[in-house]
Amino acid sequence: MTDALGRARSVLVLGGGSDIGLAIAGRLVARGTRRVVLAGRHPQAMAERARDLQVAGADVATIPFDAADIGAHEKTIAAAFADFGDFDVVVLAFGVLGDQSAFEQEPAAAGLAVVVNYAGAVSAGLAVAKQLRAQGRGRLVVLSSVAGQRARRDNFVYGSSKAGLDAFALGLSEALRGSGAGVLIVRPGFVRTKMTAGRPPAPFTSSSEDVAAAVEDALDREATAVWVPAKLRWVFLVLRLLPQPLFRRVAARSARGEHQ
Repeated sequence: MTDALGRARSVLVLGGGSDIGLAIAGRLVARGTRRVVLAGRHPQAMAERARDLQVAGADVATIPFDAADIGAHEKTIAAAFADFGDFDVVVLAFGVLGDQSAFEQEPAAAGLAVVVNYAGAVSAGLAVAKQLRAQGRGRLVVLSSVAGQRARRDNFVYGSSKAGLDAFALGLSEALRGSGAGVLIVRPGFVRTKMTAGRPPAPFTSSSEDVAAAVEDALDREATAVWVPAKLRWVFLVLRLLPQPLFRRVAARSARGEHQ
């Protein structure tokens, strides 16, 4: 239950090892959240990452969750709500970036990445929405990406999965209207995390903390979508309208790091 100031008291992070998911949890704990549940494939690794949250004053638990195990999602999420009580915020933070050239050589790997990024998110998102609708409140934070706004040659498998996720999140937001629950869609650009380690930075690069701060502000404003950094909203408004040959040139320059 939120406190008298409307601040979240409880948070569930699906993808509990995610740098961004943990940064969001950290921001919320710093302002009063006292129960955090991290759900992911590696409970021991999550327990290590949870120590900072515990030091900050939160009661932290870890539970197993596999984004690719779609058949188990509803049971796992229902059990989390039953075992730990209502959640004010649920963060859908799992995802696979992968390598486009590798995907083109191994189509099965590409398919699995899409299962995690899109099908897994659909299954988990609907299971969370069922719980939030039943409790009559709460926000589902969905980590989308600007990569889903227009797919590029160098990451179109990932971009297409994020495009699907973004459309799903928009639809789910509409489905929850009037229920007391809602969806916040987060569209970051390139973020420095362990998932992007070793890759050259792109224009408008941000950090996990930048994303977390934007999410915190958006939750306070009860926004339905946030871009990180905010200027990317206007950048992609233009990019989505470019003819494909011109967009191809812009994307190629970005991939080579030709920016200020």
